[in-house]
Amino acid sequence: MPHASLLPEELIVEILSWVPVKALMQFRCISKTWNSLILHPTFVKLHLHRSSKNTHILVMYKDINAEDDKLVTCVAPCSIRHLLENPSSTVDDGCHRFNANYLVSGVCNGLVCLRDSFAGDEFQEYWFRFLNPATRVVSIDSVPLRLHSSNYKTKWYPVKCALGYDDLSETYKVVVVLSDIKLQKMEVRVHCLGDTCWRKILTCLDFHFLQQCDGQFVNGTVNWLALRKLSSDYIWRYELVIFSYDMKNETYRYLLKPDGLSEVSFPEPRLGVLKGYLCLSCDHGRTHFVVWLMREFGGEKSWTQLLNVSYEHLQLDQFPFPSISMIPLCMSEDEDVMLLASYGRKEFVLVNKRDNRMDDIGGFDGKYYWSYSYDYVPSLVLPYRN
Repeated sequence: MPHASLLPEELIVEILSWVPVKALMQFRCISKTWNSLILHPTFVKLHLHRSSKNTHILVMYKDINAEDDKLVTCVAPCSIRHLLENPSSTVDDGCHRFNANYLVSGVCNGLVCLRDSFAGDEFQEYWFRFLNPATRVVSIDSVPLRLHSSNYKTKWYPVKCALGYDDLSETYKVVVVLSDIKLQKMEVRVHCLGDTCWRKILTCLDFHFLQQCDGQFVNGTVNWLALRKLSSDYIWRYELVIFSYDMKNETYRYLLKPDGLSEVSFPEPRLGVLKGYLCLSCDHGRTHFVVWLMREFGGEKSWTQLLNVSYEHLQLDQFPFPSISMIPLCMSEDEDVMLLASYGRKEFVLVNKRDNRMDDIGGFDGKYYWSYSYDYVPSLVLPYRN
């Protein structure tokens, strides 16, 4: 761009703020000035604000490394439109492979949080690293979080963690919820991106989490499914709720489940995010698979049933009990078409509600072990403090 110097800087910023990330990464080579501009926090924030939402998801799946036949964790951005048109096609370029111990703990504004751990005789240690798939930049491992088994539940109790963004301090944070054995309370700890410590934020009454480890970031909060203990006439019972932690105010509350969800079944319900909304998927009566969407965050009356389909229609044999976990990966803009991952059969199911049609489709290139998806937007956000 030989005449770039003739353009006002404000106009250059305006034009570049609409350019896709892949092209911007190439434009960094034009000059030191452009490199500094593109990576400047103000421009990164402007570009993120103007990026198209709900066009991509990030898929995590397990695969076999062709070189040594070892299991690896794969994370890959996928265009929702391309995925719905041809789910078994190869994922977008930008697939990243990690040691199988790494798991995705959350995705926020194009930033992916990966967790690894080490189990000692008397302690469990966790550490995190951050990846931006669009820029292909990966951080070093965070300061570790060490939990002693005499103080916290560690064995057979995977730590619950999530990645979120505090728009007040403009900080990305890893949130971990722990079970304190001695105090019999839950404890929330937070690690800010770039910090060298973990902060204890709050404690609350003890409750039971469901098995899902990764919290879901929506509307400035991170959320997990939990069982809250209730008492009535000296009889203890448990209620399915959503434990919601507010990133900015450092407070928590419980959100109620949809009215139509009466009990916790097997496989357990799963929390996710579809089109920026909190999503709850579950088995119903061992005969149907149901997906709910919370249209207004925090509004329990806003739960909307998106899908209610029988296993027979999905051509899945669930007798005598559901043995196959279904997970919604993405859906079309008009919400008529939804792509499900079938955990037990290692394949996709494409559901077309408009035509009442179900299509079984193989996984990525015909091979994958299980898939989860996360709301994703390609961005310039750096996986370290700038």
